[in-house]
Amino acid sequence: MLNRELINYIVLNEIKVTSWSVKYKKLDFQLILINKRVVVGKAALDSVKLKGRSFLTLKDFNAEEIKHILWVSADLKNRIKHRSEYVPLLQGKSIAMIFEKRSTRTRMSTETGFSLLGGHPCFLTPQDIHLGVNESTTDTARVLSGLADIVLARVYSHSSLEHLDKDASIPIINGLSDLYHPIQILADLLTLQEHYGSLKGLTLAWIGDGNNVLHSFMMSLAKLGVNLKVATPKGYEPDANVTQEAQLLSKQFGTKLQFLTDPMEAARDSNVLVTDTWVSMGQEEEKKRRLKDFHGYQITMQTGSVAAPDWTFLHCLPRKAEEVDDEVFYSPRSLVFAEAENRKWTIMGLMVCILTDYTPQIPKLKF
Repeated sequence: MLNRELINYIVLNEIKVTSWSVKYKKLDFQLILINKRVVVGKAALDSVKLKGRSFLTLKDFNAEEIKHILWVSADLKNRIKHRSEYVPLLQGKSIAMIFEKRSTRTRMSTETGFSLLGGHPCFLTPQDIHLGVNESTTDTARVLSGLADIVLARVYSHSSLEHLDKDASIPIINGLSDLYHPIQILADLLTLQEHYGSLKGLTLAWIGDGNNVLHSFMMSLAKLGVNLKVATPKGYEPDANVTQEAQLLSKQFGTKLQFLTDPMEAARDSNVLVTDTWVSMGQEEEKKRRLKDFHGYQITMQTGSVAAPDWTFLHCLPRKAEEVDDEVFYSPRSLVFAEAENRKWTIMGLMVCILTDYTPQIPKLKF
């Protein structure tokens, strides 16, 4: 069975194939050989179909689907923020928000965003819902499927999301797990698109821990033509399976992917410098050792001195001074607060894509 990424690859590389058709996730894909070029049937790639789908990892979404989510997000930002329109696209709908971990940006962006769109958010803490403890995850998934239209879950284990998705009949959004943080990357991509005007050809340098945010970058950047350089201390490299998949994506889309231990080498000629917390929730007992292991990884103006002349800085927050100094964090090169605000517009765009057939009013973004 073909998947959408394989179809994209065939089309982009004009690979010779014989005529066939195949059904994949209720979509009909038709590929026909005409004059030694592949032509894809209209039902395949002309229209992006996101309604009803879960969003657990960007691994499951192709370039056009990611671009469409960002386009919808930018459109909603324009209509609601800049034109002061009321856009009740989610009127009468509700979202169940499960939070095993505390949050500022994920909770506020989802809660305010869903309300702005006319829907009703329901916030569920570990004191309200004991996922897989007092009630099985299967039962929780089935109950919420009858009470809400969509679930956003911020969990410790990614397997909890997969379990919810397996047993729910409504879409599940990953609000953060130990393996991925895909909604953060949507905000980062929109922020960079707004700043640079396009994403293709940029080089992003990740300097820090090989964590869930990095994993989500690794599952998306190559599809958008963005190069990635990763600098982590030894022992803090990204997950081996994610790395293997990222290498395949990089080869498929013709981007550069490097894994290093020297932060300055990663920063060299890069357009975007990115870091994240070195001590995530649940790792507090490792703090002393981690701070020692990450010595020399703080992003400073010296780090930026070898970057591209137009370099910018991103951090998903909350930020600690050892990760990036004040001079960079509060400088005009820092996009962190625009990035934080875009968490709202991109989660709104994602939810609209998943729950409606909305078509943006603004022209398509340049990527």
